[in-house]
Amino acid sequence: MGRERMLRLSVVLSMKVLSCRRYPYIDPFRISEAVTHVYHSACKFLLFEKKCVSLQRIIVFNKMENFIVSARKYRPVTFDSVVGQQHITTTLKNAIRTGQLAQAFLFCGPRGVGKTTCARILAKTINCTNLTPETEACGECESCRSFSDGGSMNIFELDAASHNSVEDIRELVRQVGIPPQTGRYKVYIIDEVHMLSQAAFNAFLKTLEEPPSYAKFILATTEKHKILPTILSRCQVFDFKRIQAEDIVAHLKGIAEKEGVSYEEESLHIIARKAEGGLRDALSTFDQLVSFTRGNLTRQLCNENLNLLDADYYFRLVDYFRAGDLSNTLLLYQEVIDKGYEGQHFITGLSEHLRNLMVSIDPATHKLMEVSEALRNRYGQQSAACGLALLLRWLDISSDYEYRYKDAGNKRLFIEVALMKLATTITNI
Repeated sequence: MGRERMLRLSVVLSMKVLSCRRYPYIDPFRISEAVTHVYHSACKFLLFEKKCVSLQRIIVFNKMENFIVSARKYRPVTFDSVVGQQHITTTLKNAIRTGQLAQAFLFCGPRGVGKTTCARILAKTINCTNLTPETEACGECESCRSFSDGGSMNIFELDAASHNSVEDIRELVRQVGIPPQTGRYKVYIIDEVHMLSQAAFNAFLKTLEEPPSYAKFILATTEKHKILPTILSRCQVFDFKRIQAEDIVAHLKGIAEKEGVSYEEESLHIIARKAEGGLRDALSTFDQLVSFTRGNLTRQLCNENLNLLDADYYFRLVDYFRAGDLSNTLLLYQEVIDKGYEGQHFITGLSEHLRNLMVSIDPATHKLMEVSEALRNRYGQQSAACGLALLLRWLDISSDYEYRYKDAGNKRLFIEVALMKLATTITNI
């Protein structure tokens, strides 16, 4: 007897047994041995299934509780593991090696490029009692262990976005006057420092200029232009740059291999382009796509989840332009609309595609495209068939309509007129 049928039969019988007052013609003591065996087996089966379900729920909940986003799990802990900021990490390591540490540093740059990470690594390294020959923190001394455990008494972090009053800075100044009980330096990391009020900046000036020998300040901001010149003149300023797409792709490959995630090369390039130079954004998108694709990153699924129009549409569109095929051009645009893409997104992507075709004419400029090698070759083949003069005319039309799109009344008709001009350009040359 199948388990499902056995379960159904036993439930029916047990309901009748328990409700014998309602059904007086059923005597529970006269149930045959076979039915009793089925009934008890079903009860054991129910108990087993209940335990399995409970165990499965516990496993799922434990996985959810133990999950750490990639941006935190793979956060760099040494200067050498920082991605794409070698000009800064090299300078900081040399300053530590020669003992020429400034009293204040200002780390500025776009979001998600490693400002706070480098600040923490610097704070950890200058307090390490057993530096490695590469001027990295050993990770084993008492200071390094306390930092890793989050219990360091020498490193303080202040979020200026929520602690931006003059009273908060006065309290910080009072703490600066207390020497460290253990370790060499007391390090104060002030994130989003541009959010401090005018009075808070003024209260901070004197301490920042002439701090005690054991105090070091590391300020971080995404908006350098909002920092007072008097603050800038008292700090060593480090400008963090956007991380190159190749560096982001290489970093994502390493994480994918560690996590057992399969991927297509182009899918990682899509994530890198979407991040626009921010590694934290790339890692957040990576986690999102791993969940969506169940650990199998493909170009199609990545475009679907991120609402990006696949490059194949633009390759087909340019082929229609070359052939002067107006009908298929408009039908392709209808297909794009049916998929839910906005006209602004479409025309912007078309301009970017034409730009990539232009830079792919000369192999020396192929590196200006943030795409995979296979896609670069495809761009090269199509650009060779078009020629520079035609691409320039197409790009001029596309850029003009992209610029004027927001002011258009009938936006669909506006895009269709642009496409008709592009499709008939080759016949007018």
